Amino acid sequence: MADEKNEKVFSRRDFLKTTGVAAGGIAGGALLGGFTGFKFGEDQTEEGDANTETGGETASGEGESGSSLVDARTYISRQEDFAALAAATERIYPEDDNGPGAIELGVPYFIDRQLYGTWGTNGTDYRMGPFRPMSSDTHGRQEKMDRGEMFLMGIRRMMSYATEEYDDDFVNLDGEQQDEILKAFEADEVEIEGMRSSAFFSLLRSTTIEGVYSDPTYGGNRNMEGWKMIQYPGPRMGWMDQITAEEFQEIEPEALRAYQGGGM
Repeated sequence: MADEKNEKVFSRRDFLKTTGVAAGGIAGGALLGGFTGFKFGEDQTEEGDANTETGGETASGEGESGSSLVDARTYISRQEDFAALAAATERIYPEDDNGPGAIELGVPYFIDRQLYGTWGTNGTDYRMGPFRPMSSDTHGRQEKMDRGEMFLMGIRRMMSYATEEYDDDFVNLDGEQQDEILKAFEADEVEIEGMRSSAFFSLLRSTTIEGVYSDPTYGGNRNMEGWKMIQYPGPRMGWMDQITAEEFQEIEPEALRAYQGGGM
C-alpha cells in the first residue's frame, strides 16, 4: 500500500518535471518554463519566499505591506487607463497625517472589481430609453452607457483633456493641475460625447469613497485602515462584552471574514 502511494507521488512529480518534453518541446517547454522559471518580482529571494518586503503573501492572503494577490485588473485592460484612475482617486482621497490615501487603500482595484460585476453593467437597472444625458438634474441618471463604459470614456477623456490643457499625461501632472482637471469635470466644463462630465466625476468620487470605507472583502479599505481612521469597528453580531462597561471602549475593527468565522 505504501509502495502504491509513493508510486503515485513520484509519478506526479515526474509528470510535472517532464511535461515540457512530453508536450512536444517549444509549446510545452514554454508553458512549464512559465511555471518553474518566472519570478514575480526582482526582489524575490532564490528560495521563493512569498512573504517579502515587496508585499508578498502570508497564509491569510495579505502581504506585510498590505498588497494582495487579488490586486489584479479584471475590467480595465489598459495599464495607462488604470494608472490615470489611480491618480484621480488619490486626489479625491489623498494620503495625509490622518492615514493612507486611496491608492494605498486599494481603491483603484475596488473600482475595477465593481465595474467587472453586475454593478458595472447596470445589470439590475432599467435600461430602456429614452436617454437624455444633458437633461435636468431632477431627471436622474440619463446616460445610455453603463457604468463601466462611463468610467472608460471618462478616464480617457480626462487623459486627453490633460494633454490639451497641459501638454502632458494626467499621471505626470502635479497635484494642483490634476485638481484643476477634476474641478473642470465637476463643473461640466469638459465635453464628453454621450454624457456630462459631472456625471463621470460624481461616479468617480462616490466609488472612491465607497472603496475607502467598504468591507475589505470587496478589494478596498486595505487592512481596514479606512475604518481605523474613523474608529469604525466593522460588522458585529452584538455588543454584550462592551455594553455594560463603564469606561470608554476602544474596539479594533473586524471585517466580514472575521464575522463569518475567519475563513475555512
